[in-house]
Amino acid sequence: MIEKKSAILKGWLDRILEVYPAGSRDVFRKNPDSFSNPIGSAIRDGIEKLFKEILEPTDVARSRSILDPIIRIRAVENLSPSRALAFIPLLKEIIKEALGDRILERISSREWMILNGKIDQLTLQALDIYMECREKIHQLKIKELKNRMGEIREEGRPKNPFWEGR
Repeated sequence: MIEKKSAILKGWLDRILEVYPAGSRDVFRKNPDSFSNPIGSAIRDGIEKLFKEILEPTDVARSRSILDPIIRIRAVENLSPSRALAFIPLLKEIIKEALGDRILERISSREWMILNGKIDQLTLQALDIYMECREKIHQLKIKELKNRMGEIREEGRPKNPFWEGR
């Protein structure tokens, strides 16, 4: 499977970027600079690390640190949770496409099951991260709304003539 790494990563990146408008896709895909293209760079870097993580023994803390920047980006976008996280289980399909019809001749069924399990674990981990991000966003929105309501109340209070001029 390692010999198909670049084809798998290219296919995976293409599928991840399908949720973006065509113009954005091109920028995210072509510009590797993390300063001028932080979203594309984070996604590209993240999927390369995730692919490596899938092929090696899994370290939950390391997987989480790799997933976190990608999921944070997806959590603030106007996507449903299923669309935001669908890129992880899509990797199974992309690997099948890259390895072709005779996938079980290239890797054993045991290796395929282990690989599927790792991808499933990443999906669940991504869901946890996504929900934490969305919760934080909602908390920030509530705090901002409360601040605005306090400002409106202060502006709308009638002036007390007794205290004015003292």
